[in-house]
Amino acid sequence: EVELVESGGGSVRPGESLTISCAASGFTFSNYAMNWVRQAPGKGLDWVAGVNSGGGSLYYRHSLDGRFTISRDNTKNMLYLRFNNPKTEDTAIYYCAKDFGPSAGYWSGPVQRSTFDVWGQGTRVTVSS
Repeated sequence: EVELVESGGGSVRPGESLTISCAASGFTFSNYAMNWVRQAPGKGLDWVAGVNSGGGSLYYRHSLDGRFTISRDNTKNMLYLRFNNPKTEDTAIYYCAKDFGPSAGYWSGPVQRSTFDVWGQGTRVTVSS
């Protein structure tokens, strides 16, 4: 069974760093691009970042001003998202999502569940002073 399980969410203050994780199982992780998508309270799904299957190509939503770093460890079947300088507007549920193939890219339009192949259950991050 293909499964994605996020962890590491919680409450942080603006400017504090935080890393959330996604454990993948049930498929050959190193063959697929992976993404992070978030949903703020009362809002729709927004793509945050993506990484290609090998980990060498990284993509970020342009409006995020470098506040996030996506990475993956194919030896451990793990995906990560580091919050470098979070702001209150980064409060959201964060989902990891498996892509349909090895290539990642920029997503500027609306994201729906059908945009990606498999989704995790999400981890909640609250940024508040």
